[in-house]
Amino acid sequence: FFIFIGAFFMPYFVFIFCGAIPILFLEVGIGQYFRSGGLTVWRHISPLFHGVGYGTVAISFVLNVYYIVIVAWALLYFFYSFNWVLPWSTCDNPWNTPLCWSPITHNGTTPSPNAVNSVTEFWERKILQISKGIDHPDGFQPELVCTLALAWGICFFCIWKGVKSTGKVVYVTALFPYVIITALFIRGITLPGAIDGIKFYILPDFDKVWDIQVWMDAGTQIFFSYAIAVGCMTALGSYNKFHNNFYQ
Repeated sequence: FFIFIGAFFMPYFVFIFCGAIPILFLEVGIGQYFRSGGLTVWRHISPLFHGVGYGTVAISFVLNVYYIVIVAWALLYFFYSFNWVLPWSTCDNPWNTPLCWSPITHNGTTPSPNAVNSVTEFWERKILQISKGIDHPDGFQPELVCTLALAWGICFFCIWKGVKSTGKVVYVTALFPYVIITALFIRGITLPGAIDGIKFYILPDFDKVWDIQVWMDAGTQIFFSYAIAVGCMTALGSYNKFHNNFYQ
């Protein structure tokens, strides 16, 4: 079985069944039983560990603050994608340097060793506008400020009426990515060399199984995607009825 799904999925499924699923059931269960969120549930379990609740709130705050920036980046790329010529596909833009290279601008010629891809320059010089250091903030990036405000606004209207409105929003946020993934999948398998990429993805390199970094990446992905140990699942479980069959 593991021969066909790639070496990465071995630690991936180990973390799912040995870590994520049991802890997910635990957090939802204690939230439903005590009818309390991640902050106050620890008062009922053990007042000694009350600080754990504050820790989960602090973690959630940091995650939300940085992840909303990623949403702002995605929105900015979304708006840019409506251009007839994608700005990251050429080297004819004000932010490009003489080292810029793109297959469109240079007619598919082989890039020099010092060349910088136009996509990289768009990301670093246009979107991020990386300065010389933290002591040179260089002001605001107006476009990102606008998309960040839009992202926070969308989040507000998704949750402002409580958990009931959130449940309705999930119909869009949970299903829409599958539409996009399906479109990208169809586009991807029709590109030249797609079969080579598919083979590289599914054929395992078992030497990677012994690499601790692979296990760290798998664990990080699992615990982050399941929102483990940040109080979210406990809070959602607290909205269930006491006798709700959350296992089913």
